[in-house]
Amino acid sequence: MTSEQIETALDRIRPYLRSDGGNVELLEVAGNSVKIKLVGACHGCPGSMMTLRHGIERILREEFPDLEEVIAEF
Repeated sequence: MTSEQIETALDRIRPYLRSDGGNVELLEVAGNSVKIKLVGACHGCPGSMMTLRHGIERILREEFPDLEEVIAEF
């Protein structure tokens, strides 16, 4: 799992995030863990945990079944 592969997977959810004024940045890929940061309107949004778990993490786990964790920086 490379940074480029993760970015491609994140591109699947970015239009949804951008439509609400937010976005996601990839900070790091370390082994089977991914560290991201929610930015824009997503940063501090009450629904950000739902977006993280039911959107971003779900898409990443579909693409990368060996993914162990998604760490979010808010």
